[in-house]
Amino acid sequence: MAIALDTTLMFAPRVAGALEPAAWREGLAALRDAEAVVARRRAAGELGFLDLAQGGAALDELRRFADGVGQAFSDVVVLGIGGSALGARALRGALRPPAWNARSDAARDWFPRLHVADNIDPAGFAALLERTDPARTLFLVVSKSGTTAETLAQYLVVRERLRETVGAAAPRHLVFVTDPERGALRAIARAEGIVSMDVPPNVGGRYSVLSPVGLLPAALAGIDVAALLEGAMAMRDRCTGDPETDPAAAFALAQWLAHTRLGLGTHVLMPYAGALRDVAAWFVQLWAESLGKRRPDGTPTGPTPIAAIGATDQHAQLQNFMDGPRDKTVTFVAVAERAVDVAVPPAPAGEPAFAHVGGRTLGQLLDVERRATAAALAGVGRPSMSITLDRCDAWHVGGLLMMMQLAAVRAGALYGVDPLDQPGVELGKRLAIEELGG
Repeated sequence: MAIALDTTLMFAPRVAGALEPAAWREGLAALRDAEAVVARRRAAGELGFLDLAQGGAALDELRRFADGVGQAFSDVVVLGIGGSALGARALRGALRPPAWNARSDAARDWFPRLHVADNIDPAGFAALLERTDPARTLFLVVSKSGTTAETLAQYLVVRERLRETVGAAAPRHLVFVTDPERGALRAIARAEGIVSMDVPPNVGGRYSVLSPVGLLPAALAGIDVAALLEGAMAMRDRCTGDPETDPAAAFALAQWLAHTRLGLGTHVLMPYAGALRDVAAWFVQLWAESLGKRRPDGTPTGPTPIAAIGATDQHAQLQNFMDGPRDKTVTFVAVAERAVDVAVPPAPAGEPAFAHVGGRTLGQLLDVERRATAAALAGVGRPSMSITLDRCDAWHVGGLLMMMQLAAVRAGALYGVDPLDQPGVELGKRLAIEELGG
């Protein structure tokens, strides 16, 4: 089992105008300084996401609930937004078969459907409530602070609906995932006897996918959360700061150098696997909210992440990547061994337009298009790199998520910002609460 990062196409002379090897050597000094910052923050207990991979008693409790009481429900609905929802969506997309919620009970091995209500758009939320039976639904109310306005509003709607339909049994249809001590949700859980699971105080929302925020909905849907954490731990232990062997350090350094030396501040993550589409969306929040900041002197900095999917976005965004502003790096994500492939029948006789696709598989075509896209970008001086997972399973996905989180905290140190806060987001929350009269 392996996860490999190939940065070859980030460098000249393979790609004209890309990073020079001398820039990489100079960047290693900055990376050493960044590693020292990360080490200090870890020693101070600020990087709690690194400890989540160890599992322990909290994981055992979570799995007992998911395998027991949790299987009494036909539907699970996550009420959350941002980091409280994106991780669950990414895990469902990566590690459950496509169209999970549309499959029959038998096709899902009788595990519940998993819905993620990550917006308060009334049309979408009302439609979700209409198609779920409250008597057969478990609602996971996810908010680290316990004060997220959107999630609290969703909870009040659901609470009223449960009281109208199941009455005194309503608390059995709720689980709160929140701070272990503080916040409105914690107080309600204590008062009403609602099951609750802790988000450690030193784990922020966008770094919480390997906490109950992501693991509880994953386990309820039958995902092997132990293997997920094993993969994450293997990546954590592999990432020691040497970019020759540490893919998180190499990814962070390459992106930072491309931005600060070459002006390539738009960072595209482009999986060539439909299962990883929502992982790309999760990465966008991680990279944007961790790195788009002001330095201590007030100077704005940070990259702009973009999610793309191959081969779909070859016919949507690639034109811009090729000939638009030269401000991007593209990171491809490939899966070496597919669990499923589809054979293309031989080309019909006398139909030359089909000759190059007939007799192959869709997976082979996808791989060829990914390599051709990387070569095309290189040919016009557009740098890229590739991440390859041996398989798209729980172990590899856990490793990929840990790699990206470690890359984000390293990149934060390189950019000179705090990757753990989000002052811009907090200002918007305060202004909204003021307008609502809170």
